[in-house]
Amino acid sequence: MTGELNGRRVAFLAADGVEQVELREPWRVLREAGADTELLSLEDGEIQAMNGDIEPADRFPVDRRVSRASVGDYDGLVIPGGTVNPDNLRADADAVRFVREFAAQGRPVAAICHGPWMLVEADLVRGRSVTSYPSIRTDVRNAGGEVVEAEVVTDRGITTSRDPNDLPAFCARIVEELSRS
Repeated sequence: MTGELNGRRVAFLAADGVEQVELREPWRVLREAGADTELLSLEDGEIQAMNGDIEPADRFPVDRRVSRASVGDYDGLVIPGGTVNPDNLRADADAVRFVREFAAQGRPVAAICHGPWMLVEADLVRGRSVTSYPSIRTDVRNAGGEVVEAEVVTDRGITTSRDPNDLPAFCARIVEELSRS
């Protein structure tokens, strides 16, 4: 995988409550493939990651506020899960706008676990096949998405996965999608 994403810039959109492994593992894989990664969030400073939604894990420095980020600066977007993370993000108009514009420009977007809540909020699941954590599947269906039971699903530039167990397939698909874009 080394070097196939040289010159690609990937934004990670996360807030307090992000599931640590869903942030850290795709970050590691993309960096190993040569991509430059940047953490976008709602505020400057650091975000608090979690293990299993309840145990505080590491803190991660924010590179840029999403309100100051330009979609054109990035080749791909990753939205990690954790229950609290996308719930915080979807309440922020700038974060929702950023995700919606990213997809509108045809750039690859990837969301795992509860991350597809951001896709629901940005009205991006309508007419698409999507997978997610089981507890948000009703939201996906109600937003017009077709829920698929699979470790990774890509439909018209949007890649989704169910949970941390799917990270190997999720990360491989992100690399694949970015290498084609």
